Amino acid sequence: MAMGTNAELMLERVRERAEQAGVFGPVRLESGRLVCPAAASAEPADYRVFTEADGSVWVELVTANRWLSESIETDLVHTGDKLNELLDEELADLGWEGGASTFEHYRSDDMLFTFRSKVPDPTPESVAVWLLAYEQCFRQLGDMDDTGEDD
Repeated sequence: MAMGTNAELMLERVRERAEQAGVFGPVRLESGRLVCPAAASAEPADYRVFTEADGSVWVELVTANRWLSESIETDLVHTGDKLNELLDEELADLGWEGGASTFEHYRSDDMLFTFRSKVPDPTPESVAVWLLAYEQCFRQLGDMDDTGEDD
C-alpha cells in the first residue's frame, strides 16, 4: 500500500483494532505511522506500523533504551527460544495462516533499538493481527511487562 489514501485508511482501521484490543497505551496516528505505546513496559517502548513508498507494511517494536532491548535479547539467549518461532506461535494463536515470520533487529539511524517484521500481503486485518502478535510475543520477554503479574 503506497502512502496516500489507501495507506491512511489501512492505518485508521488498524488503529481501531488496536484500541479495541485494550493492550496498548494511548494509540495515535503520527507522521504517517500508527504508534501504540507498550502499556506496562519497564521503560518507554512503542509498537508501530508504517507503510513504505513501495507498499511494504512493517510492524515494529522500538525503544531508545538499550537496557530494555538487552533484557529482551537476554531472555532469548537464556531460554534458547528463537524470536521468529515465538512470533509464529502468537500469529497462529490469532488465526494467521500465512507463512513463517521473519524479523530484523538493529539500531536505527534515529538511535532506536528496533525489532521489525514486514507483513506479507498486508490488509487491515492481517496488519492488525501482526501488531497484536508482536505485542503478545514481546510482552513476555525481558522487561516489557513490568506489572509483576504472570500471564
